Amino acid sequence: MKQQGFTLIELMIVVAIIGILAAIALPQYQNFMARSQASESVVLLDGAKTTAEDFATFNGVFVSGTSAATGNVTLSALGARVVGSYGNVTTTTEDSNGAGSITYTFNSTGVNNNIKGKTVTYTRTADGDWSCASNLSAAFAPKGCTSS
Repeated sequence: MKQQGFTLIELMIVVAIIGILAAIALPQYQNFMARSQASESVVLLDGAKTTAEDFATFNGVFVSGTSAATGNVTLSALGARVVGSYGNVTTTTEDSNGAGSITYTFNSTGVNNNIKGKTVTYTRTADGDWSCASNLSAAFAPKGCTSS
């Protein structure tokens, strides 16, 4: 007698193998999505950092600061993109000597659960030095950023 097709046990083995592969692949895909969404913060913050640095260098105050010469100037008024697909950028003036911080805050909806509501912050000192800090886990934090 000639056998045609697959036996039930062979089909069950194939289904089990596919299930095991899916169980491994799905969490890895979720981590990949979180890292790719987190990378948007670097793109927007780097653009905002350049705009803020230029403004602070030429005007002596941080972009959201006020002075008689500049008034209240924001990053978006200077042409920087401050709203992204997964969050937005805000500024905080630390003092009138050009120090301040730029923070990217991830949305609470439409993003991976690992980065919801988290922040990445670039901080400028009055000397013009920049540092990066984040409350993202180390797996998702941008390179060069300290994570808490």
